[in-house]
Amino acid sequence: MKNKNKQELHQSNTTVNHCERRPNRTTRCCCCLFSIIWYVLISIIILVLLVILVLYIILQPRSFTFHVTQANLTTFNYLSNTTMLRYNLVLNFTLHNPNKKLGIYFDEARGHALYQEKEFSTTTPLTAPWFSYLLSTKERVLMSVVFSGNKLVVLDVDDFEGDMNRGVFGIDVKIYFLIRFRIGDFIGNNLINYARAKCGIKVPFNSSTKNGTTMVFEPTKCEVDL
Repeated sequence: MKNKNKQELHQSNTTVNHCERRPNRTTRCCCCLFSIIWYVLISIIILVLLVILVLYIILQPRSFTFHVTQANLTTFNYLSNTTMLRYNLVLNFTLHNPNKKLGIYFDEARGHALYQEKEFSTTTPLTAPWFSYLLSTKERVLMSVVFSGNKLVVLDVDDFEGDMNRGVFGIDVKIYFLIRFRIGDFIGNNLINYARAKCGIKVPFNSSTKNGTTMVFEPTKCEVDL
């Protein structure tokens, strides 16, 4: 009887131990699977970073540069009683691609002109060979923008008259682009990027003079954001 009880107790302990081992095996399998997935993900991330690093070293990508080389403001009159601004502003730019291996396609370009932080004119397309124009490596291209017309806009009359007396107007010009990149024969048609050139310029009004000297526009480099 005593031996029988011991045998039953042994069988019971064996059953309990067997039941306890099952979840441990399942847990270990889950841990192994999770570890494998984690290592695979880490390997993929490292591989992608290495590819990006290698491409960056090979291509050495740089943003294009944008300069306002000439500005002519022949009309800039504000009628405060009607809040009507009449303007005629012509700007010449140079656009330069400094990259050695990276070409840039410009699919669209549109310009916005602001005075006293208020937009008074928009123009599109700009005067240049746009419409998927390729700016090749190390190439420099000329372009021009004409802002002409009239706009109802509320301005600070005192500031306007002060600028008129000084003969210089501070105007902000923003040029927005849709661009694609070209590496050799590969063109990123599905990788359309937005770029902006922001130019804060001081424009003399209609050949203004100061102390008997004709005021000349100073070429200005614009800030480019990709």
